[in-house]
Amino acid sequence: MDNLSIALVAAITAAVVLQALILVALYLAVRKTSVRMEALAEEVKSKTIPTLESAHAMMLELRPKIETIASNLAETTTTVRAQVQRLDATVSDVIDRTRLQVIRADELFGRTLDKVEETTEMMHHTVVSPIRQVSGVLHGVTAGLGFLLNRKRARPREAVGMPQDEMFI
Repeated sequence: MDNLSIALVAAITAAVVLQALILVALYLAVRKTSVRMEALAEEVKSKTIPTLESAHAMMLELRPKIETIASNLAETTTTVRAQVQRLDATVSDVIDRTRLQVIRADELFGRTLDKVEETTEMMHHTVVSPIRQVSGVLHGVTAGLGFLLNRKRARPREAVGMPQDEMFI
């Protein structure tokens, strides 16, 4: 047992030494990574801090201008909205007036056509019909006179051989 206890103590000692070596290796790896991270952080810090400071200064400088632009944009939007409403009202009024004038023109045109038709009909009854009647009477009288005059003249024509049946009315 004596040998067994020495062997067990030796194995435990070897395990403890191995653990100590692993812990030292881990410590060194973490320290090396920590140094790299600090160097990287310093590099990032040295590059980003001036940029952030410049951006901050620019924002401080531009803030009043941006606020002015925003307020001007709000005022312009309000003005444009009011003008569009006025324009809409004006266009609606013009459309309504135009529609009314078109209706009036249509009514006027319709009444004018009705009057022209009435005038044409009245002229036909008062002028054209009597002229046709007078013309018919004159044609009748002319035909009668022509018949009578042709009859007196027709006898010599009968001698020549012209038929008396031909008569133009």
